[in-house]
Amino acid sequence: MSRKSKLLRFAELDSFKNCYQGIGPDSSLVRKSDESFFQIKGNWSVDIFNNKNPLIVELACGKGEYTVALAEAHPDINFIGIDIKGNRMHRGAKKALASGIHHAAFLRIRIEWIMNYFAENELAEIWITFPDPFLKHSKANRRLTSPMFLDKYKVLLRKEGIVHLKTDSEELFKYTVDTIGNYHGIKVIQCSENIDQDNMTTGDLAIQTYYEGMHRALGKPIKYISWKYVSII
Repeated sequence: MSRKSKLLRFAELDSFKNCYQGIGPDSSLVRKSDESFFQIKGNWSVDIFNNKNPLIVELACGKGEYTVALAEAHPDINFIGIDIKGNRMHRGAKKALASGIHHAAFLRIRIEWIMNYFAENELAEIWITFPDPFLKHSKANRRLTSPMFLDKYKVLLRKEGIVHLKTDSEELFKYTVDTIGNYHGIKVIQCSENIDQDNMTTGDLAIQTYYEGMHRALGKPIKYISWKYVSII
């Protein structure tokens, strides 16, 4: 994509009423489409979606296909796609607006800033779909299932809240399984090294992103693990 096309997409994204731009690593303010600033932390359900329905986020949402598809399948739940790459997010945000999907929104931030934009116990679920596995050991802390991020999710999720990881990366999957195994207070709900072979490609797991289609075309098995945090007695 040319630089001009990207700039046009960024400009259009700024005008979308379902998109919110983070200010920075030390702020919980977002910029809205009318150029005003809003204190978003703890206020998503009531002030953005105008209801008290459960709130689910998709991290590293990319083009936003999963966020939009989840919203289409669950009209009684609010969804937020989160990514830093606005030119990709543009597609999902535009589709949600065109389709009248008012319970899907998009937040453009670095995921490591997530604690600034959501309150304790504000989330019902977290989806992590085909994130960058950051295979270099020096970047292990940037993996979205590293202990640093697991600590954040524990704070943000309500009681019995669930985290889902869907990936084609053997390395990230193994790393996640090992990390969760060493993390006190996590209970694995489901775990599969190949959701097709395990007959799990139904419901929300049947949704495919652009990248999943690419991985499947290469014959890569799709892996999935979900977990929740439990009290330690």
